[in-house]
Amino acid sequence: MNYDTITAETHDGMAIITLNRPEVMNALNTQMRAEITHAVSAAASSARVVVLTGTGRAFCSGQDLGDRANAGNLNLERTLRDEYVPMLNAIVDCPVPVIAAVNGTAAGAGANLALVCDIVIAAESASFIQAFSRIGLIPDAGGTWALPRTIGLQRAMGAALFAEKITAAQAADWGMIWEMAPDEDFEALWRVRATHLATGPSEAFKRIKQVMRASTGNSLQEQLLLEGQLQGQCGKSRDFKEGVVAFLEKRPAVFEGR
Repeated sequence: MNYDTITAETHDGMAIITLNRPEVMNALNTQMRAEITHAVSAAASSARVVVLTGTGRAFCSGQDLGDRANAGNLNLERTLRDEYVPMLNAIVDCPVPVIAAVNGTAAGAGANLALVCDIVIAAESASFIQAFSRIGLIPDAGGTWALPRTIGLQRAMGAALFAEKITAAQAADWGMIWEMAPDEDFEALWRVRATHLATGPSEAFKRIKQVMRASTGNSLQEQLLLEGQLQGQCGKSRDFKEGVVAFLEKRPAVFEGR
């Protein structure tokens, strides 16, 4: 599929999806949401890790309020249900890890698009803004789910009510993201992280994502049962056998991803 609002490339087990509307700070319109959904879903069958990043000075500035496709007929509930939910589910349901490489401003739905990913790495100059209340809205695109779980209720409430900019350093300190890197080191860092996932024990990584995602809705007993089931599956993988042999032979493991 040819894309107009994003670019997508896959090499060495790594799928890189880049939001590419820098003239509007990579704001999300109907077409971009559909293209992200398609690209993430397509990457799931051919890549061992997916990276979502942006072109220019923003990661994503959120909903494109000037989107002519919705002008004069903006039904926010329908837009969320029919366009945002499939996009966010594509990321959550993607069997391989998804990294958000936040290169700049992530505002509104753009911030929550990043936070729904499995790992968030941000440039030092990046920022996160729950800008919704500035225009009389509540956080959406999964923000009301992700924020209390990552930074706690008090900080989530403050972020939503005051709509103040959260710097990358604050986000890292609060546990909102995995790590921050100086701007000059940012791309090199996320590429190192993505390479680690693309060359690691993919079957274990897939199940780590599955079991961690399931934990928020499971009781302890349900989670222990799921752990046992998934660990049993990992124990039958070629990567587990290679990992044990490499450990005994005191050498780096060479994982095939199966």
